[in-house]
This record gives sequence, structure tokens and C-alpha cells, in this order.
Amino acid sequence: MESLKIHNSLKPGAPVPFVPIEPGKVSWYVCGPTVYDKSHLGHARNYVSTDIIRRILMHYFGFSVKFVMNMTDVDDKIIIKARRQRLLELEKNKTYSNDDLRKLALAAFKAYAASSLPLLSGDGADLDETNYAARRDAAYGKVLSGHALCGEGKPGDAEAKVKMHIGNMDAAANGLQEGAIFPGADEILLPYLDSLYKETIDTRDQTIFTDLTKSMEALFTEDMDNLNVMRPDVITRVTEYVPQIVRFVERVVEKGFAYEAEGSVYFDITAFEKAGNTYARLRPDSKNDKSLQEEGEGSLSKNLGGKRGAGDFALWKKSKAGEPFWSSPWGEGRPGWHIECSVMASDILGSRMDIHSGGIDLAFPHHDNELAQSEAYFCEHGKGEHTWVNYFLHMGHLSISGSKMSKSLKNFQTIQDALSANYTARSMRIVFLMGKWNDGVEISPDMRAQSDNWESTISNFFTNTKSWLAEAEAVTDGVKSLSIGEGKLATGLLADLEQAKKEVEGALLNSFDTPRAMLVILKLVNSTNAYLKDNKDTDLAEVEAIARWITKMVGIFGLDANANAPYDGLGWASAISANVDPKTAIGPYAAVFDRVKADVTKLSLPGDAIPTLLGRDPAKEFASVASSGSRDMEKLALPYLRAVSQIRDELRRVVGAQSPQVKKEILVITDRIRDHDLTNLGVYLDDRPDNQPSLIKFIPAAELIAAREEKAAREAEKARKKEEMRLAREKVEQEAKEKAKIPPEELFKKDERYGAWDEQGLPTKMKDGSEVPKSQMKSLKKLWDKQKKVHDDLKAKGGL
Repeated sequence: MESLKIHNSLKPGAPVPFVPIEPGKVSWYVCGPTVYDKSHLGHARNYVSTDIIRRILMHYFGFSVKFVMNMTDVDDKIIIKARRQRLLELEKNKTYSNDDLRKLALAAFKAYAASSLPLLSGDGADLDETNYAARRDAAYGKVLSGHALCGEGKPGDAEAKVKMHIGNMDAAANGLQEGAIFPGADEILLPYLDSLYKETIDTRDQTIFTDLTKSMEALFTEDMDNLNVMRPDVITRVTEYVPQIVRFVERVVEKGFAYEAEGSVYFDITAFEKAGNTYARLRPDSKNDKSLQEEGEGSLSKNLGGKRGAGDFALWKKSKAGEPFWSSPWGEGRPGWHIECSVMASDILGSRMDIHSGGIDLAFPHHDNELAQSEAYFCEHGKGEHTWVNYFLHMGHLSISGSKMSKSLKNFQTIQDALSANYTARSMRIVFLMGKWNDGVEISPDMRAQSDNWESTISNFFTNTKSWLAEAEAVTDGVKSLSIGEGKLATGLLADLEQAKKEVEGALLNSFDTPRAMLVILKLVNSTNAYLKDNKDTDLAEVEAIARWITKMVGIFGLDANANAPYDGLGWASAISANVDPKTAIGPYAAVFDRVKADVTKLSLPGDAIPTLLGRDPAKEFASVASSGSRDMEKLALPYLRAVSQIRDELRRVVGAQSPQVKKEILVITDRIRDHDLTNLGVYLDDRPDNQPSLIKFIPAAELIAAREEKAAREAEKARKKEEMRLAREKVEQEAKEKAKIPPEELFKKDERYGAWDEQGLPTKMKDGSEVPKSQMKSLKKLWDKQKKVHDDLKAKGGL
């Protein structure tokens, strides 16, 4: 077998061979979320893609993976949000006059504009809610209309940030106009109150921060569970590692690669490089990017001083008033952002690890700084550079209209909202599988259409295959052939399957190329469907082999939350709760059978077929399946469903020979079984011609019910239009009848255009006394003749 190759950010270019430190085992650290807000689709893209790779390593290639994730629960963003929320709560509890509250909101309004939307005014002194809209449109109209702020380029992050700030200002302006300061002006008050009172917050009580992070971590975990992302083997949190972080920093200082300055400790890049080490190994071109350096240090670090080099970064930060703090040899402070991962990853995985991963936006400075400080910690003078990470994997961005999805830009859809509105966990994962993990993804209507088509094609194939197998087993007691006949032709399906396996393996060996693998699977299903259409005597064992292999692959990709490795089932797995016994779970299916049996017994139909079917006891077959230990809901339900389906098939066969009343009763029962009894249980009976037995198909009840309701809505709309047409037709007929009642002699008498008429009632003079034009007389005579005819007809029919 070829060796696995993966894209390694430490060695840009083509994928490189993957050789773990210990054969068969993989040590992996992933940067987890900063838990200060709800998770969005950008997080889903990152962690679902990571989960897919983890699953492939474990369940396809057979590696034992030790997977460690951190939760950043001390960070500038966390500090700012928690502190601002507390200050806003305190402000809302104060007693304000309406005038004073307005003054506070207006001051915040002007301050927010000055700092975030400077084009609104020079200093914002005369800006208020009355002139805001006009200034907004004049200054930022281009951005609001979808263009770039400057030049003719495409809008991006800068424009997304402008729109976010405008949205906050819009809400505040409305709040000022309507006197609804809270919550209208909340977003602009947060930074303003922080600027006024941040140093008054007593941070000895760290619950102000931990209450926020614990709640957000719980929501993140719930989101990941809902997306079928496997939980980490180990979760680490910064607040639980402060002593270890202090010791780690001390050692880096002792080695001469860091220095203390004004209560903070900075990594000395110059010293590190002079010792023969490489800095910014991941993104050397970004080494001197001041904006990225500042972003990496955090907004609360702007006033910390004493750095020797512009790029030197904080390992330990002196805490200012209003910030959480811990004791250290350098005074009260808190960990720098990058140091947390180095310490926690090294504590669990040691001085070397196979894989480190995270979003591409973390490459510089976060991951480059992690590498530098960790290599500084573990390096031994005279022995060259230390290798802390062998393979760095960076997940591509998820974009919206050219701008990355970001909490700070507020241009995101939360995972919760996405799953409740327009995604399922499976459909979202399919979207990410259709793109390479290390490439950017911008979700478009075309991409959604492709992923939805992939899912429906695979689902239909699973459904049909299981239906054919169930029918074959019921009819032939195990002979698995679509034709249920002898002399079946040899097929090429198994050859197609082997080719697909080779192509999928090649794709996964090539840096987990899931888009290619997904296309191969889709192609196999389409070619199998085409073959079955033209070869009705195909051996179902071959079709089953294809379906089981695809089941294994979709299980490995994490597309079935109910399935477990080694994914040896067939199709999407069904499951019953572990604390519900099979007999209880099967109750609704048994109830349908009992109801059908009772209803059909009342019909007292002649012949032996129906009584024989009614005399069968599916409970015996169910008991046999249950005793085998099966927890597959479909297998457990099948005995009852077969019994119901066979009774219904027989009713459909004999209905033509019954009296009108019995026929009506039979049709009511057969329609109810298909459209209500079984639909509500997620079962569809696919009726076939020529007295063939109906195929039992398991389809999610929600889909069947939605289709039923859609059909009912179409039929109701059709009936409504038909009724409208009938009423319109009746109206026309009634109007024609009323007009026909008028004698032809009276037809023109009430027309004010005319002044004289002859004995037949035809106009002879216009109102002004002039003669009626001859050309008009012709038309008038035709109308008179037509009226005479319809009037005489109505009279002859007794309508007058």
C-alpha cells in the first residue's frame, strides 16, 4: 500500500509522507475555542474538518490517536466581554432620570462613532440620532451598497467590520429616537462604560470571568455533540495550568530566551535566532507584520512597555486594574495567549508531538510563537533546533461574501441557528467533505445543491437496497436476487466496487482528499443504479456489498450519528435508547398491525388469502430477531411491517371484485395505512404494478410527513382554483342569463348616446339630433340580432 501523505504547513507545497513518532500511534494537539461567545459555522468548519481527519486516521488507517484540545478560558476577549457585561448590568440597575440616561447614551453614541466610524464626523461633537442616518449614507454608502470602502476591489473583512459598527449605531440611533436606551444602545454602551469604569471592577472574584467561560464551554460542547464531533481524549483549560505556565516561563527566561520588563515577560526573538533557531517557520513573510503582531498580543496589551524588539511577544502579562491576576515571580499577572498551548500540549504529549492543528488564521503569530517558545524550552545548546511538532495542519476559512466568518465581525450564523434553520449535522458535514480541509470554503447555492444531491442519492440507494433485500428475504427465504429467479447473468458490479475502493484509498492517502472520495462514492452509486435499471436479474449480494462498503465509508466520515465503528451495518443506522427495551420500542408498529387486523376482520371478505394473512403472528418473528440481541429498529419492526404490507397488497388485489360499499371501505383502509399509519412511523410503502408486492422503505418520518403535507397543500390549492373557476363560470353564465332577459326592443333604450329609436328599438338619431352613422348601424343591427336570438331561446326554455 502507498504511504499516507499529508499537507504540512511546516513544509509548504506538495503533501509529505506521514511518519508518526511511534508506529501505529498518533499524538495530536488542537487549538480549541476561546470560550467567550456562541460557536458559529466557522468553528463548525474547523472542528468538523478536524474530526473527519481524526476519524479517517483511526477508523480507516487504523491509527491509535491521542487527541488533546484546550479551552482558552483566560484571554483579552474573555476579559473584555465579561467585564463589559458586568458594567452594563450595574448601569442598568442605577436610577437615572430620562434626561440623564439620554445624555449617557448620546455620549456613548459619539464616542463609538469617533473610534469605530471616523468618517461620520471629525470629532463627532455635533453628531446625534437626528443627523446620523444622513451622515452614515454619505460616508459609508458604498459599503452599504456592497462595494469596497476604498477603490474598486471586492469588499472583505474591513467592510464587514464597518457594517457591524453601522448595525450597532443604527440600533443605538433607533433607541435614542424611541427612548429605548436599553437594549437599543447596549452595544455602544459596552465599550464606553468600560472606558469609564473598567478599573473599578474587583477581579479578585474571578467568577465574573469563569461564569462566562463555563457557560460558553458547555454550549460549545453541546454544539460539537450535535455535529457528531468526537469528544477529545483530554481537555485542558488555562486556568487549571497557571502554576505550570509560570514554571515554563521561568525556564525560558533561565535559558536566555525571554526577559522581564515592567512586570511582564517577553520572548526574545533576537536571542532565539542568534542561538541558531528559526522564528516564524510557518509564516516567514508575516514575521514583521505589525497588525498581526498586535492582534496576537491582544487589545489589552497596548500599554504594556519594556519590549526590546518590536516582534517580541508576551509570555506573561502584568495585570492592570480590572483584569484577572495570579501571583508570579514577576508580580501579579496572567498568561500570554500563546504560552497556554505550549504548556498544556507539552504536559500531556511531551517534548514532541506528531500533529498540531487549528484554523489557518492561527498560523501567525499564534502557532509560530508556540513553536518558538516550545523549541526554546526544550532545546539543548549545541544540539541544534528542537522539533516540537512534526506536522502542522491548518483548516481553511469559511467565508461569507468574501469575508471570513468571525465572532468579532458579527457576520456569523451560530451553529445552533444553522441546525435549527437550514442544516442538519449530516448536511453540514457533507458540505465540508466536498471541500479540501486545508482550502477556504465559501458556501454557495451551487455547493449546497451539490451536497444535497449527494445526500439524497446515497440515502435513496440505501433505502432501495434495504427494500430489495427485505423483499427477497421475505419471498425466497434468503435467495438475494432482484428477479428472484434462476440463471442470473454475471455482472460487473463487483469490479466497479473494487475500482471505487482503490480510488477512495488513493484519495485518502493523498492528504485526506475527501472531495475526490465523495465523487467516487457518488459515481459508484450512479453507475450501480444505471446497471440495475438495465439488468433486472442482478445478484443482490453484489448490490448489498456495494451498499455495505458505502455504509462503512459514510460512517468513517462521521455522517451517521447513530453508527459506531467498525460500521458494519447497511445504510443509515437506526437506534433505540439504551434504556428502552425492544418490545417497548416496537409498540407503535405492533399497534398499527393490530388496528389493521381489526379493521380488515370487520370486512368479512370471502376467500382464504385474507384470513390466512390475518392469522399470522409477527410477534414470533420479532421475538426471534430480538433474542439475537439486535438493537436495529428497522430489523425489529420488519415482521410487523411485512404483515401489514402483505395484508394491504392483498386488499389492493381483490378490491376490484367487491361491492361499491366494500370497495370504498377497502380504499379508505389501504390509503390510511400508507399515508398515515406508516408515514407517521417513518415507513413508506412503494406500490408497484402487476401485483408485485409493495417495497417497504424506511425514510425519516419528518420527510414523509412534510411530503404528505405538501401533497395535501397542492391538492387543496388545486381544489381552490377549481372552485374559483366554477364560481367565475357560474357568474358569467348568470350575467349572460340576466342580459338575455332584456327584450331586443329595449336593448339600446337606456343608452344615453342616442336620442331616437325605431319600432324595433334600433337607434335612429344621436343625442345631438344627427343621424346614426351607417357604419355604426351595421354593428348595432348585429347586436340586436344576437340579443333577439338569446332572448327567444330563453323564452322557449321557460326562463322568462
